Amino acid sequence: MHHFEYRGGELYAEDVPVRELAERHGTPLYVYSAATLRRHFEAFDSAFEGQDRLTCYSVKANSNLGVLRLLGAMGAGMDIVSGGELHRALKAGIPAGRIVYSGVGKRPEEIEQALEAGILMFNVESVGELERIGRIASRMGRTADISLRINPDVDPKTHPYISTGMKKNKFGLDMGTAMATYLRARDMPGVNPVGIDCHIGSQLTTLEPFLEALDKLLDFWRALGAEGVAIKYLDLGGGLGITYDAEEPPHPREFGRALAERLRGLPLKLILEPGRVIAGNAGILVSRVLYTKDTPSKHFLIADAAMNDLIRPSLYGSYHKILPVQEQERPRVTADVVGPICESGDFLARDRELPVMEQDELLAVLSAGAYGFTMSSNYNSRPRAAEIIVDGAEVTVARRRETCADLTALEE
Repeated sequence: MHHFEYRGGELYAEDVPVRELAERHGTPLYVYSAATLRRHFEAFDSAFEGQDRLTCYSVKANSNLGVLRLLGAMGAGMDIVSGGELHRALKAGIPAGRIVYSGVGKRPEEIEQALEAGILMFNVESVGELERIGRIASRMGRTADISLRINPDVDPKTHPYISTGMKKNKFGLDMGTAMATYLRARDMPGVNPVGIDCHIGSQLTTLEPFLEALDKLLDFWRALGAEGVAIKYLDLGGGLGITYDAEEPPHPREFGRALAERLRGLPLKLILEPGRVIAGNAGILVSRVLYTKDTPSKHFLIADAAMNDLIRPSLYGSYHKILPVQEQERPRVTADVVGPICESGDFLARDRELPVMEQDELLAVLSAGAYGFTMSSNYNSRPRAAEIIVDGAEVTVARRRETCADLTALEE
């Protein structure tokens, strides 16, 4: 569910017409709904009521400080994958004890930064990383709480680029290596193994892969207990999908019920790392039609938003629903919605049936709240879009639009 809807033929973000936002703040423009973010976090977190848990929002999905502060105020922890995301989480006021550090390639200075902050734990992805964390923590006079990320070789049945739990992926440790590594970590200075971590992929639309991975993890947890390795955290990652087009992902309630059946009575604190399911449908990308163009084989809408603003369609072949900001009773036409980037791969939609649009009219690209702005770039020296948060009738500029001066500010 989300709070973007037509009223009298005009698209609104909560209580504000999207057209007014575009006129006031320009385009391309990311617009986030605070009510949707709150609703989605509450729906997800409450699905695990009765289970000792910490819901750590996945910062990589949408790292805007305003979004992080809003979720932090609801009790969210944060799942981070870089020193920059740690900086953002701390700047947003998230207590370090609610931050989990994931990611396959942590640099030494990032490890030091996280140890200084006093994060909850590191999700460790390799033997080399474990050894480095142990050395750095010992040098600093600290002990790092860690979990090992298990690769359970489960097919999440999602796009290959966002599948992370199969043996061919770069993430985590196979169970045989993980057991030996836990036993080593148990006796290592500078580290304290307290958790098990697993994240099998993103945009999952069925529960079966989650549950298959969980069953393997619980067997592994019991085997660790028999070896005297006391684990108190079970980190199941995120990955629950959303509806972009016709997908029918399970509701978090179904996820919660399924996990409760398996975890009932076990002395484990559950850590969850939702990202897309919280932010995905809480944001839209507003774009203006610059030109329309007809060729012998295609009708094009050339918009001012491009693959540098929203790369998912070009990178993953992803579908995003596109709506006119103002409804019109017009014929429909099959069009490619493309941007100004000098690449044939620069498109927001291909062969999409849309109402006939005219120059300077506005389009809204839905489900753009996750992996939209965070994956944007300055390709073709294009300043990045502004980000707006709408909360009822209140509008906050969460990130101002970049200027050409910003593009060269770091260059000599």
